[in-house]
Amino acid sequence: MAEVKNIFVVGLNDFNRQRLETLRGAGQWRFHGVIAPEAVYDTEEFDIAAMLAEATAQLEAFEGTIDAIVGYMDFPVSTMLPILCERFGTRSTSLTSLLKCEHKYWSRRVQREVIPAHIPAFAAFDPFDDEAMARIGEAGLYFPFFVKPIKSSGSRLGFRIETPEDFYHAIEQLRDSIGSIADPFNTVLEHARLPPEIAAVDGHYCMAEEIIGGWQCTVEGYVFQGEVVSYGIVDSLRYPQVLSFFHYRYPSGLPDDVQATMVELTDTVMTHIGYDNAAFNVEYFWDEVQGRIWLLEINTRISQSHCDLFEKVDGVSNQQVTIDLGLGLRPDMPHREGEFPMAAKFFHRVFFTDAVVTRVPTDAELAELLADFPGCQIAVQVEEGQRLSSLPEQDAYSFALAHVYLGASSAEQLLADFDRLVARLAFEFDDVQG
Repeated sequence: MAEVKNIFVVGLNDFNRQRLETLRGAGQWRFHGVIAPEAVYDTEEFDIAAMLAEATAQLEAFEGTIDAIVGYMDFPVSTMLPILCERFGTRSTSLTSLLKCEHKYWSRRVQREVIPAHIPAFAAFDPFDDEAMARIGEAGLYFPFFVKPIKSSGSRLGFRIETPEDFYHAIEQLRDSIGSIADPFNTVLEHARLPPEIAAVDGHYCMAEEIIGGWQCTVEGYVFQGEVVSYGIVDSLRYPQVLSFFHYRYPSGLPDDVQATMVELTDTVMTHIGYDNAAFNVEYFWDEVQGRIWLLEINTRISQSHCDLFEKVDGVSNQQVTIDLGLGLRPDMPHREGEFPMAAKFFHRVFFTDAVVTRVPTDAELAELLADFPGCQIAVQVEEGQRLSSLPEQDAYSFALAHVYLGASSAEQLLADFDRLVARLAFEFDDVQG
């Protein structure tokens, strides 16, 4: 009988545990949580040093073998994994290679070295510098442009800047809130040896970037012993006229030649970075009018939002990739062995400035929907009595009330099923603003 492997998952919750136990080989794996999920989910305050100390103590107290340490979340989990893996001798990419992806300024500089035609103009700036806008202009960036922290997650503290007034409004919010991201990220930077020009741009800095756009998608992949493998491309479709995501759809509907170019670019940049033995996803835009592909950003993990999509279409969640790599194995990821030809994760949103939730769908109503839409999953994101502005990890333009996962035979059927389903999702609000 094969030896049981002990796999430690940072922030493991019940939902992910259930998914993990369906993976290929899971019968020989034992999953253990490291750091309580509530400490890394749905919070805007992180004490990285304390979390690393807690995780180290938990792992040192374990009496068996430590065969893998993994995670699926963005900051802070992604940045802690190389540190923990190095301490306990498990497999992961190096902290330096990870930071070349996650430190947005460093990442852009490295990308520009090998694929300059696919990188927008960019500049780092200090939001506490009263001359910041002038310095952005000196770098050759003019309105409109996009502003975001050097390290962030999701769309948090990201702003489209059309006018000086937009910039000063963004600066006010950045000065007020960036410390909750910058301070823990700086703790991670202290563990790395940084080039002087990167060390000078710490977590309190921001990026200004040329506006890019088009058809957005994500290349999901991994590097195993130096070989870059891209195993799926997921489309990211937005609500009309706003930045908020409407749904993620897999497989991609992009032309084959565009997908092939994105795979080639991914191979080039991930090899140049020196990323190895870990999963990643790279976000791109295809500007059909200009015939141009832009690299948006690199994430050092699988996308949790895509897990159900890969399971529905390919037969196994892409969590398979993370676990296999953590154990030092080539990922055993199937292709098109799932129940559905196409799948999507929809974001059911309201475009309020704020409101108080007075009603959410009942358990009985949700059960009816799950029965009427085979393969469907619904994750309600709000509670009765909750003020929408208290929700974590929201963009600046809307609030997500529920995540809806669907499988179907076509893109048209996915949209039709979502429309029918969401018409029966009963939410109510009071004190609506905006």
